[in-house]
Amino acid sequence: MCIFCKMAKGEITPKTVLEDDEVLAFHDISPQAPVHVLVIPKRHVESLAAAEPADQALLGKLLWTAREVAQKLGLDAGYRTVLNSGAEAGQSVFHLHLHVLGGRAMAWPPG
Repeated sequence: MCIFCKMAKGEITPKTVLEDDEVLAFHDISPQAPVHVLVIPKRHVESLAAAEPADQALLGKLLWTAREVAQKLGLDAGYRTVLNSGAEAGQSVFHLHLHVLGGRAMAWPPG
């Protein structure tokens, strides 16, 4: 079982921001910005590339939850959402997750 599945099942307790029956949002343990929250589905989906047509509502829920996280944490000046799909894109935990980053100006591309 992957680490995010363990969090979703309550076997590991992250620093939770928001949670409901379908999604969990929690602070990243290695933040890349002053605010860095991960939003995951509680049901294991490996990546965006592995999502199925039946996952469309869940994918929308991840984005809506990212919006709620940003509002709750006061990211009124703006925030970035990032979703890496696959190892070559930088995905390191193979459970779908969306990054919500904010708290400072972020140029694109990063670097």
